[in-house]
Amino acid sequence: MVQTLDAHIVTNLNIRGGKPHIAGHRITVADIVVWHEMKGFSADEIATQYHISLVDVYAALAYYFDNQHLIEISMNDSERFIEILKEQNPSKLKLKLNGE
Repeated sequence: MVQTLDAHIVTNLNIRGGKPHIAGHRITVADIVVWHEMKGFSADEIATQYHISLVDVYAALAYYFDNQHLIEISMNDSERFIEILKEQNPSKLKLKLNGE
C-alpha cells in the first residue's frame, strides 16, 4: 500500500535540487509554505492559481509540519545563496544609476 504523502510528495535529486515537491509538478513544499504561511493564501487559492489539487496542497503542508526543521533549513540555505549571488553579481542598473 502506498502512503498518502508518498503519492503526492516526492524527492528527486534531478528535479528542484532534491527538494521535496509535488509529484508531477515543479512546485516545492517550500513554495506551498511561503504562499500559505507567509503570504496568507488559502489552500483553495493555491490549488486554483497553480493548477494543482487541493489534496496536493494539504499533502505539502502536512509534509512541512512533519519535517518543519529540515524545510526551514533548506529555505534559509536558499536565501543565503541568493544573497551571495547578489553580492557577487551586482545589478548593472543600480550601478549605472549610482554613477559607477
